[in-house]
Amino acid sequence: MPELPDITVYCERLAARVVATRLTGVQVSSPFVLRSVEPALSAFAGVTITSIERLGKRIVIAVTGDLFLVIHLMIAGRLKWVDVAKKAPKGLARFGFDRGTVVLTEAGTKRRASLTAVQGRPALQAMDRGGLDVLHSSDDALLARLRSENHTLKRALTDPRLLDGIGNAYSDEILHAARLSPLQLTARLTDADALRLVHTIRSTLSTWIERMRAEVRDGWPEKVTAFRDGMAVHGRFRQPCPVCGAPVQRIRYAENETNYCARCQTGGRLLADRAMSRLLKGDWPRSLDEL
Repeated sequence: MPELPDITVYCERLAARVVATRLTGVQVSSPFVLRSVEPALSAFAGVTITSIERLGKRIVIAVTGDLFLVIHLMIAGRLKWVDVAKKAPKGLARFGFDRGTVVLTEAGTKRRASLTAVQGRPALQAMDRGGLDVLHSSDDALLARLRSENHTLKRALTDPRLLDGIGNAYSDEILHAARLSPLQLTARLTDADALRLVHTIRSTLSTWIERMRAEVRDGWPEKVTAFRDGMAVHGRFRQPCPVCGAPVQRIRYAENETNYCARCQTGGRLLADRAMSRLLKGDWPRSLDEL
């Protein structure tokens, strides 16, 4: 799923191309993508783009008349820019602008990406899950939010009600950089560990935003992915940790997995995988040495 760095760059590049220009119209090709009835999409024809905003992991196109189009890419949704002189593919939805067309696409067969039309700022704010803006909040506010509920660090970082825009990929990278276990409980964090985590959240996300900006420059973000060259642990199961060289480990659950370095983050202890540890039982290795 595109997370805060990806969505930030999407918003910046879209804003550079369309703010103060017209939205000529919106066409929906898939019956599954549109999640609203009022206002009708016809109300967005010929309006002027006033801003492009980020709402958690959503992209918001704000237009005159206090109207908003909210795009949620979910896991496999992506945005493609097509210059006005070229023919745009169909996709799930198309957004026509003076300078070109943005096409909403989604890989795979599961239709999770969505488009919601909203009228009025209060209705838009009602879609906010309540997560704290981690890049623009104080240390005290971020510390308080992390400790407001007792969860594992992995869950706390990825809960959109607690923190804004962090998902599976960057939570792995943040916890590795902070040298903390994904299963560490927030209530048991020492003050030093908690403060280190706060600083690492900001530095990790800011670093990746700058990397993506440098990669895209004045172009369009074509390679939006959760698996990037330069990541320390996410998507690198069994590959060497760039810090200590130990093989990266993982915990699988549902459709997600957590990647971590046992030597850097858990003192060499292997965390139990719900599937494999139950299958192997007593043969499940407890440490890197046993593995």
